[in-house]
Amino acid sequence: MSSYRAEILKLRKRSAVWVLFGAGLILSLIFGYLLPYLGYVTGDDNPQTTGVPRDAVLAGMLPARVIDNTIGGYPIFAGALALVLGAIVIGGEYTWGTLKTIFTQRPGRAKILGAQLLGLATMTALWVLGIFAACALCSIGIAAAEDGATNWPGALDLVKGLAGGWLVLMTWCLAGAALAVAFRNVALPIGLGVVWILGIETLLAGVVNSLLPDLKFLSNALPGANAGSLVFAVTGMATGDAPPGVRDAVSGGRALATLLAYCLIFAGLAAWMTRRRDVT
Repeated sequence: MSSYRAEILKLRKRSAVWVLFGAGLILSLIFGYLLPYLGYVTGDDNPQTTGVPRDAVLAGMLPARVIDNTIGGYPIFAGALALVLGAIVIGGEYTWGTLKTIFTQRPGRAKILGAQLLGLATMTALWVLGIFAACALCSIGIAAAEDGATNWPGALDLVKGLAGGWLVLMTWCLAGAALAVAFRNVALPIGLGVVWILGIETLLAGVVNSLLPDLKFLSNALPGANAGSLVFAVTGMATGDAPPGVRDAVSGGRALATLLAYCLIFAGLAAWMTRRRDVT
């Protein structure tokens, strides 16, 4: 617990953590509320809302859809930021050379890494709650300004949505941490991870669906496909309204089990490499 408290202190005072959180928050508010609201108030003059009833545009910003707007961007955009978080927190210890000093004192390597990962899990949970609070305030404001309904999702739906979003972010965060331990720096894990999330996996899924349908099982086993499927399952959004990366590639139960397995694999690889390899 002493190591965990130290990690929380480090994360709380590290500006990069809050910059990444701010970027995720701004992206969620822009794509979840600002752009849709501009489309709503401009109506027929906005080509983005052509063919979409204004009532439907407004309904997407009301409190009933707050979970959709909170975690809709997690599989790709916020997931990339979470991967960067894991890479800089774990990889920074290698680039700074601080691990050589930490590991000469108690506790051991496994406990130090466990405290770091637990600190990342805590910070990721705070990210989810912070983005949810901001989205909820925007929903309330728009509902009050436009005389919209203030019906909220049920308590169980809120818990499922936030927990699912946290698991998606934690999967990518642990992927960044494992890459940081593997390469013992920050830049290369961030470059490889972000390119994978934003480009390679999406391109691979498109190629498989169009040209190699027999390999669809391989595409559906990737973390991005399961992250999008879990968000799709816990939000219940329509396929046509789903943001990039959110799709029903696999069932919600399979997506949940797959992401949990990826978390265990990434954490296990990081622990094994930390214990077995030189830190310099």
